[in-house]
Amino acid sequence: MKSKQSGITLIGFLFVLAIAAFFGYMAMKLVPSYIEFLGVSKAMSQVASSGAEGKTLDDLRRDLLFKMDVQYVDDSTIKPKDITIKRSGNGAELNVSYDKRVAFLYNIDFLLHFEKSVMLQGNVGG
Repeated sequence: MKSKQSGITLIGFLFVLAIAAFFGYMAMKLVPSYIEFLGVSKAMSQVASSGAEGKTLDDLRRDLLFKMDVQYVDDSTIKPKDITIKRSGNGAELNVSYDKRVAFLYNIDFLLHFEKSVMLQGNVGG
């Protein structure tokens, strides 16, 4: 009686392993950038909830950069020009928009764009 074998061959297994390693390497390169963005989001929420009554744009930028430093956000990631305030009707909105380039393989890079806005409590000064 002949039994039929089933399963994956060695070459098939190596092919699946190579694909899994490729996506694992990609995740290893991209996940830290998204974790850093979570730190930026948390810092923005802290600045927004602390209130902006009478603070200037420079004061808000300084507070946000300090809170991002506490959240382990790299200083080279977000420049002060990436932090803006949009005035709308009754309040103001703190907006952070930045791009991050992540080296992947040889001359292949990922360009990630992150953007977040939060409403500020209180009136922002001049």
